[in-house]
Amino acid sequence: VCLCCRDIPSVDIVVWSELPTGAGLGSSAAYAVSLAAALLTACRAISCPLMEGDSTARWTEEELTLINSWAFQGERVIHGNPSGVDNAVGTWGTCVFLPPQGEVMSLAASRVPTLRILLTNTKVPRSTKVLVAGVKEKILKFPAIMKPVLDSIDAISQECQSVLEAMPANPSPKHYPVLEELFDINQHHLNVIGVGHPSLDRLCRVTASHGLHSKLTGAGGGGCGITLLRPDTSPLAVEAAKQDLCACGFECWETNIGGPGVTLHHPSSLNAQVLHALSEG
Repeated sequence: VCLCCRDIPSVDIVVWSELPTGAGLGSSAAYAVSLAAALLTACRAISCPLMEGDSTARWTEEELTLINSWAFQGERVIHGNPSGVDNAVGTWGTCVFLPPQGEVMSLAASRVPTLRILLTNTKVPRSTKVLVAGVKEKILKFPAIMKPVLDSIDAISQECQSVLEAMPANPSPKHYPVLEELFDINQHHLNVIGVGHPSLDRLCRVTASHGLHSKLTGAGGGGCGITLLRPDTSPLAVEAAKQDLCACGFECWETNIGGPGVTLHHPSSLNAQVLHALSEG
């Protein structure tokens, strides 16, 4: 789509977000996806999917693909050489899988279980671009060492995908110990490739003391970590872990993985806090 060939209206863009920036939560991708969807809609490159009476609506698969392609270009500007995973998650929601040298694939919501997680922000700032460059340098310096590690990380991802896809049809408790072990192995590998941080090591130790398993999320180097919560995890254990993490100076939230992806909202569907923030902008 050549936007320069269209009549683009003059617009003011107001951004409001609850996501902490630079924390590994994909805030830049969320911004890029939202901006791409808004501008493509404003210049009529894609439709306005809201019908009369709708509170929210989503675009067609073809239009989502266009949104994602423009959002990826925004991620390239910000990060240099991103994987494309974050903008794909922001566009389609649920979970996505990135095969080696392959296109990002979105997993159907029906094939992915709802997982409870504890999300912890170490509040240690980091730059994705710098971390990605550091990993690339290490791969070039030690290719024979790094390639097996990266292959193992890929194998972990594929095993995790298999477990997640098996869980909706067979929601057995036996899946959670497997996911926990994959979390632990993955975290060790991420330290090897150079994206760990003492704050993340501390996060893992604290949650392990409560019988929980954690790993970094995003580019690493600080930012956020996620802790898997089993369905039968005691609320007391979760609360105790949160208190110990907050005592480290971290910030914690309980949440679930997954979401619908980029969505157009009618103003009536927004809560008062969001409407106030946007009006102030």
